[in-house]
Amino acid sequence: MKLEVVKVENPENKYQVIIGQANFTIFTCDDIFRALLTAVPNIKCAVAMNEAAPKLTRVTGNDEKLKELAAKNALNIGASHVFVVFVENAFPINVLNTIKQHPAVCNVYAASANPMEVIVAETELGRAVLGVVDGQAVNAIENEEQKKERRELVEKLGYKLD
Repeated sequence: MKLEVVKVENPENKYQVIIGQANFTIFTCDDIFRALLTAVPNIKCAVAMNEAAPKLTRVTGNDEKLKELAAKNALNIGASHVFVVFVENAFPINVLNTIKQHPAVCNVYAASANPMEVIVAETELGRAVLGVVDGQAVNAIENEEQKKERRELVEKLGYKLD
C-alpha cells in the first residue's frame, strides 16, 4: 500500500469546495448538480465524480472555470466514487444538507474554502480517500476580543445569535 497527499487546487482559496463519496456515478453527478441549483438561487457550481468503470471522471456544472477545477481535482484524487463540488455565490452551510440527503451519498469528507489536502491510499485494487486535512493546525483558544470579532463576522454574514 502507498499513501499520497493530494493538494486541492483552489486558486487563492476563492471557492467553496466539498469533497465526498457516493455511488451510482452516472446518475449521481448530474443529480447532485440539479439539487444544488434548487438549493440556492444564482449559485455557480460544478460537480465532478470518479466512476469505477469505465474509470472516468464525470463532470457537470454551470460555470466553465468551476467545471475545470472540479474535474482536475477529482482526477488528481483518483479514487472511485469520490465527488468534488466547487461552489461560488453560496457557502457549504447552504448546500450540505441537500448533498447529504441524496440517497447515493455515503460520506462528506470536507466542505471549506481553506487550503485542503486529501490523504489517499493506493492498493492493487485502486485508490481510497482516508481523510481530508482542512486548513492549518489550531494552536490557541479564542480570547474575549476574538470571540467578539467572530460574532460580529457571523452577524455580518447574516446569521444572528439572538
